[in-house]
Amino acid sequence: MRFRAALLAAAILAAALTACGGASDDCQPTSSKVIECAPEKRPAAPPLSGELLEGGRYELSQDRGQVVVVNFWGSWCAPCRAEIDDLEQVYQATKDQGVRFLGINVRDDRDKAKAFHSGKVSYPSVLDPSSKLALDFEIPPNSIPATIVLDREGRIAVVIRTSITAAEFEPVVARLAAEAS
Repeated sequence: MRFRAALLAAAILAAALTACGGASDDCQPTSSKVIECAPEKRPAAPPLSGELLEGGRYELSQDRGQVVVVNFWGSWCAPCRAEIDDLEQVYQATKDQGVRFLGINVRDDRDKAKAFHSGKVSYPSVLDPSSKLALDFEIPPNSIPATIVLDREGRIAVVIRTSITAAEFEPVVARLAAEAS
C-alpha cells in the first residue's frame, strides 16, 4: 500500500513539475534544452529587480529598449564555471549593439558569489539565494546554469536550460540585437 501511495505521489509531483516547467503554448523547443518564442508570441518578462553583488540595486526597467541576457548561475556549479568566460566574450562582442547582460546568482552566499564573479565578468549580478527570481518567469529556467534572452520590448525570446559556448550563443544574441523594436 505504501509503495502505491509513493508511486501516486511521485506521478502527481512529476505532472505538476512538468506543467510548471514547460514552454508556454506560444513558444516552442528547438532542442531538448532550448526554447524560442516567435516575436509576435513572446511572453513579457517579470518586473525583475534585486540587490547587486557589489551593492546597489538593479531594476530590469532601466534596460528597457536593450536586449537583456539574464544568466542564472552559482559559484558551486561546475558548468557555470565552464561557461563564464564564454558569457563574458559574448557580452564584449555584443554590448555595443545594445545588449546588456545580468547574472543572477542563486543558492550562494555573497562572499562566495563575489569571489567567483569578481574579475571574471564585467557585467553585474543580482544576489538571489532563494532562487525566487527564476520562479517569476512564465518560462522558468528550471536548471543551473540557464540563460534567458529578452528582446528590446522586455519579452522572453529564448530560454536556454544548459551551459553555453560563445560560438553557440553569440549568433543568438546578435540575431536578437538586429531585430527592430
